Amino acid sequence: MEIKILAFGIAKDILGGANLSVELPGQPTVGQLKAHLCRSYPDFEKLASFAIALNTEYAEDEQAILAGDEVVVIPPVSGG
Repeated sequence: MEIKILAFGIAKDILGGANLSVELPGQPTVGQLKAHLCRSYPDFEKLASFAIALNTEYAEDEQAILAGDEVVVIPPVSGG
């Protein structure tokens, strides 16, 4: 399945742009996408954490990604 990804902050820098498409077999989960991103872009492993949102909601690793889902990579946020 083709997954279209939006990225912000440092995640955008790691991916080399705000938009990316990846192809994963079958019915991928958020965890499988995160693993793929870490393999393809090792700088993700240097982050303390990063999250995936599906359709504006934070998603757990076991959640399936469905065709047409809006997928966003959310880097760690700091502030104060």
